[in-house]
Amino acid sequence: MTLLRDQPRCVCELRDDLGMASNLLSYHLRILREAGFVHGERRGRRIEYRLEPDALERITSDVAELAGVEVS
Repeated sequence: MTLLRDQPRCVCELRDDLGMASNLLSYHLRILREAGFVHGERRGRRIEYRLEPDALERITSDVAELAGVEVS
């Protein structure tokens, strides 16, 4: 998710950075998209994914709630 924080990236760029198979990476991006953490936008044949502006705060809050920790 930190790779998407600064700029949109396509699966091929993320695949190279993460060393993951494209199909596995696409699966995880779909899950993150359905959860509302990333947004995909078609650019020709590619889909560029970007992190939603509040995604990191929402994840931090959700994890803290699961752990029973208060986040300020």
